[in-house]
Amino acid sequence: MNKNDWQRQVAGHRERLREKFLNHGLKKLTDEEIVELLLTLATPRRDCKQIARAVLRRFDGLAGVLEASMDQLQQVSGIGPKNALGLRLVHEVARKFLQERLKGREFISSSKEVYEYLLHSLRDLKREVFKVIFLNGRNEVIQVETLFEGSLTSSAVYPREVIKSALEHHAAALVFAHNHPSGDPAPSSQDFAITRDLFLAGKIMSIQVLDHLIIGRNRYYSFADQGHIRKWEREFGKGPEIILKTLGEELVASGREVERDGKSGIESI
Repeated sequence: MNKNDWQRQVAGHRERLREKFLNHGLKKLTDEEIVELLLTLATPRRDCKQIARAVLRRFDGLAGVLEASMDQLQQVSGIGPKNALGLRLVHEVARKFLQERLKGREFISSSKEVYEYLLHSLRDLKREVFKVIFLNGRNEVIQVETLFEGSLTSSAVYPREVIKSALEHHAAALVFAHNHPSGDPAPSSQDFAITRDLFLAGKIMSIQVLDHLIIGRNRYYSFADQGHIRKWEREFGKGPEIILKTLGEELVASGREVERDGKSGIESI
């Protein structure tokens, strides 16, 4: 096959891919064909099928490709700055579209959209990211923001920063979400401690906490669905006085435990 015949074959294949997308959308395209079609936008004459196959294999699927950084993408042979930019751009546009679609929507009736946005934005991240969905008095979404990144321990998520942001947005209610890079959304003891502390902080400031979602790989855990929010509402629903009383008792108990541990340590020396 001479060069002209090869170029006509490549052009014909590309045209068939474009027509397939225009006629059927993404549902009829494989992941390889989706990546290939994206790569063709910045690669006018080169066959992109093998490059698409290589990058999918390198990043373990379409989601991994779209989450990869510019530098990581360019480590794959055949992908340059323009190709990498196209792949990153489509992911960020999708993320922004899903977020913008939430604004002004009632949280409960749009739970599917909330989950789709969170799944898209959090599922395949390699680090933990903590997001807050701010809601008005009608439980409509005002804004979605990332407040914390990294290892999410109780000392790394600050209730005061969450409440400060809530007041700045004039939020009446909050929904929290973070990811587990392991893919398993089961909550840790730290997740329970963080959620409870945030619930109490919100209760003191008369800001309702509706849920905390943990996003895994195509799965999620909901503190509201599992009854924890209702449980805390029953325990602390009487207002700031019972909350402060409970926190005070916990601090006293904690101090006694430290004192006891210290005494036992001295006695054992």
